[in-house]
Amino acid sequence: MGLPAIRIASATKHYGSLQALAGVDLEVAQGEFFGLLGPNGAGKTTLISALSGLVRVDRGTLEVMGHNVVSDYRNARRNLGVVPQELVFDPFFSVRELLRIQSGYFGIRRNDDWIDEILANLDLSAKAHANMRMLSGGMKRRVLVAQALVHRPPVIVLDEPTAGVDVELRQGLWHFVSKLNRDGHTIVLTTHYLEEAEALCGRIAMLKAGRIVALDTTDNLLRRFATHSLRVRLDRSELAVGLGATLGEGGWAEFALETFDDVEPALARLRQAGAKIVEMQLGDADLERVFVEVMQHA
Repeated sequence: MGLPAIRIASATKHYGSLQALAGVDLEVAQGEFFGLLGPNGAGKTTLISALSGLVRVDRGTLEVMGHNVVSDYRNARRNLGVVPQELVFDPFFSVRELLRIQSGYFGIRRNDDWIDEILANLDLSAKAHANMRMLSGGMKRRVLVAQALVHRPPVIVLDEPTAGVDVELRQGLWHFVSKLNRDGHTIVLTTHYLEEAEALCGRIAMLKAGRIVALDTTDNLLRRFATHSLRVRLDRSELAVGLGATLGEGGWAEFALETFDDVEPALARLRQAGAKIVEMQLGDADLERVFVEVMQHA
């Protein structure tokens, strides 16, 4: 299979009495589009910080493209581009100046052709000479993406890259990142938008309390855990509860179904109970449903 893009073995990290990582083992293959999902406080950002050398684990090994993030920090960092969650920027420079400085950190000179390409792909060309202070939050987030890519790293980690970003930028960003992935870059994504992860990621790890509680291809996770749903609004919603449904907002009752073959028996039970259906929706298995189920049972 070749050298993994990321290898994490028995990674453990405490902050005082808080255990942020509880022995994480994970390999991400080169060229994967990989999702790292979990609730707040699950350990995702600690793991990313450890990969980028900002945090030292108490025990365990982390490697990027075969380079140990502690003993071979320079090469590990050179192979990694990280888009952080927080909007961290230097207010004294223009966008282009910032990207030239970032290139310099990695010993890269005369990088303007690649900088131009990144700016064009992220729709930042018009802002190249604008000072960072003058940019909107969405534009600043684009610059963070550009900074992470400026040294052409083979492995790119995106930590909540579309948080608070408008739909147009989100679509543009995913178009560009998907192109990078097709060109051979390994992408690791953390996101709270589970529909993004479902659409983009070939494989997903779910973290809870510093442990990996699910790890599989997206398709397998959907098949293994997810159920279809039949949602109905009845003239008397309380009737559905006695028939195995859960009541949601707006008077909707939801039946969890293994397959679509279970739709007709559920409707028959409603008819026999004397319920009249006012509205009905049929839902496919989705990652949000999987996530909730995994977190509840982990």
